[in-house]
Amino acid sequence: MSSVTAPAALLDPKLLAGIGDLALLARMVVDGFMHGLHRSRRVGLSLDFAAHRAYQPGDDIRRIDWRVFGRTDRFYVKEYEADTNAAVTFALDASASMDFGSGPVTKFDYGRFLIASLAWLSQHQGDRVGLVTFAKDVLEVVPPSTRHLDLILHTLGRAKAAGAGTLPTVLSRTANITSRAGIVVIVSDCYEDPALLQRGVGTLRARGHDVILFRLLDPAERDLPGEGAATFEDAETGDRLPLRPEALREKYRSELAAHEAELTRRLGQDGADHVELSTDRPLDHALHAYLERRLATSRVR
Repeated sequence: MSSVTAPAALLDPKLLAGIGDLALLARMVVDGFMHGLHRSRRVGLSLDFAAHRAYQPGDDIRRIDWRVFGRTDRFYVKEYEADTNAAVTFALDASASMDFGSGPVTKFDYGRFLIASLAWLSQHQGDRVGLVTFAKDVLEVVPPSTRHLDLILHTLGRAKAAGAGTLPTVLSRTANITSRAGIVVIVSDCYEDPALLQRGVGTLRARGHDVILFRLLDPAERDLPGEGAATFEDAETGDRLPLRPEALREKYRSELAAHEAELTRRLGQDGADHVELSTDRPLDHALHAYLERRLATSRVR
């Protein structure tokens, strides 16, 4: 793998599917991502002033040091060093519906890759990281700690997707896992009533947690490809349904878009971020979204 240097390649789930070691995978993804960012791993995620640098288009204008501007007539922004940690709890949906994949990567594998990478990134920024896996109930818990990265990677490595899922109920239990308010990162396909999901997220928000939800979709779930008669089986209930994809495709896509819009609306009401990810896309979009949320939780002087 050492011959692969392009950051885009290091974020490609097709390549990642061939790596059996989650620690190696996470390091490759984060190294490739941070190389693409061209910035320090601690910049913008902290509270204490560290240094100035020249303003660049796209920088947050709130970071401009106006006193320096008054002396030099040039724009400089402040960079910061971390003086506190956040508690980041990753919640992975391990229900049977996550074990679907029309390509080399299932939703569950993509979720494991994503959480391993985000946990690696968070721990190396000084955050305390923890993990919850769940289906119908909470399956495994790794409490947030600066020393739990290896345990998280081990737990992810042996996790399997099976059984029915009840995300809203599990989120209410997740709210009690850490006594300190922090960040909860949920990874799921979110086949839930948006109103019930909002209730579960609302419990987390009421405890002071910031929430970012990554909704995973396989390309086949997004597009409903295929022609001719076929039988579809519900992964969690076993119910079977004969249908012709081409006859339902337009309605299916419309209802999927409506579900997505309602999910976004309801979660937005509670101040939670919601990011839709397709399992055939590189991980950089997810890592960018996470860093933006992580930045939003830090006060900038």
